Amino acid sequence: MALGLVASWLVGSWLTQPAGLSSGPIPPCDFRLASADGVSLAASYRPGPTDSSPAVLLLHQKGASRQAMAGRAAWLNRAGYATLAIDLRGHGQSTATPYSFGWRESRDAAAAFRWLKRRQGGAAVAIFGVSLGGAAALLGDGPLPADALILQCVYADIRSAARNRIAWVAGDAPAWLLEPLLSYQSRLRIGVWPDAISPRARLAHFPGPVLVIGGAGDRYVLPAETRSLYQTAAGPKRLWWIAQGGHAAAAGHDDPAYRAAILAFLRASLPVRSAG
Repeated sequence: MALGLVASWLVGSWLTQPAGLSSGPIPPCDFRLASADGVSLAASYRPGPTDSSPAVLLLHQKGASRQAMAGRAAWLNRAGYATLAIDLRGHGQSTATPYSFGWRESRDAAAAFRWLKRRQGGAAVAIFGVSLGGAAALLGDGPLPADALILQCVYADIRSAARNRIAWVAGDAPAWLLEPLLSYQSRLRIGVWPDAISPRARLAHFPGPVLVIGGAGDRYVLPAETRSLYQTAAGPKRLWWIAQGGHAAAAGHDDPAYRAAILAFLRASLPVRSAG
């Protein structure tokens, strides 16, 4: 028993270590933001056509950086939106801190959201969060008061997320047995019980429009969990599916149909007006 507890703690330590730099070139760091607890965040900003253009805050997945959102930032900017992408704590060029499944990362999302809202003179700001990034927009003191949310491959709750990952490696029966040994470490590592780490529960308190994007073949965020996230959303909502690929492929998905779905949602929620 003691050996199993020690082993599970070591696995938890490995899972929560900082991700550091991701592969591939990272966009230039335009400036640095300070999170509420003093963590330094690298940020890249693209202005819109006017100083009051609507904007999109882009938040990347675990193990990535703002580089993973650079392509999206580019085509959203061409469509008339100002964009801000940050490296969440423990990722990219931001301060190396332990991973907390979106709980402490929510402070980073909040700091970036406030900066972007001020920079655009109070204009509408949407948040586009992929996996960890979507959780960061909802957890902590969230959900953030965005004008719209795009949530792609976002887990429903931490216990399901842990169980799905174990099941992918070891099968369903071990997953049900081992998941509590990992999930309940959150009290010691993060300071909250696992039931508090639930993007789905927080989404119920967000009144604005939501686009939920899920992967039909995602084994980390099961389709049923994506549907439950969508069903929980209280305001106007849309659901869009990525037909192929696992979690990583779905998180990085980008094709014309995907862009069209996102732009249609944003144009309905955050209309772009010409500079004239």
